Amino acid sequence: MQALIMVDIQNDFLPGGSLAVPEGDQIIPLANRLQKQFDLVVATQDWHPATHGSFAANQLGKKPGEIIDLNGLSQILWPVHCVQGSKGAAFADDLDLEKISKVFKKGTDMNIDSYSGFFDNGQRKATGLEDYLKQMGAEQVYIVGLATDYCVKFTALDAHQAGFNTTVIKDATRAVNLEPADYQKALTEMEKQGINVVISKPILKQ
Repeated sequence: MQALIMVDIQNDFLPGGSLAVPEGDQIIPLANRLQKQFDLVVATQDWHPATHGSFAANQLGKKPGEIIDLNGLSQILWPVHCVQGSKGAAFADDLDLEKISKVFKKGTDMNIDSYSGFFDNGQRKATGLEDYLKQMGAEQVYIVGLATDYCVKFTALDAHQAGFNTTVIKDATRAVNLEPADYQKALTEMEKQGINVVISKPILKQ
């Protein structure tokens, strides 16, 4: 079975959000169309407590973009985003939610960040996504969402590591691009690890 994983298509990552991904809203119509090609659709949702350690506002004298040690892991500091229960943490208004069979929340522990939909950044706790996909009989996963260079990339790497045939649909992703080349670097890194990187057109023709 083929499954579609939609990564963090949430208000705070869209233009106007507190951690806006440039053109992040442009992937939503495509994500909605792609859902129709899959029997199984799941979504991940960034879901941080307000006290999360990755928020620059919670680190005295620090600013977004600075890097700190957070419980033994290198951590980029971000603006406050996707706080549990907030409008910013909600899925994008235009995103079709009807086909989503299960939502996997991540980043819920204030002491560790979680880019991947499968594990936190230290791989100390699993979200349950791997077990669910395997229970449902998924062997191939296709990944779309935000952002290419962080949560999409780490979700794809973990999916591949878990033994899934993994494909990223690159035109249904957008990057943060803290550095201008981060989008392309992320795609190259995924391809080197054996992840397929494709465009949506052939999939939509199936």
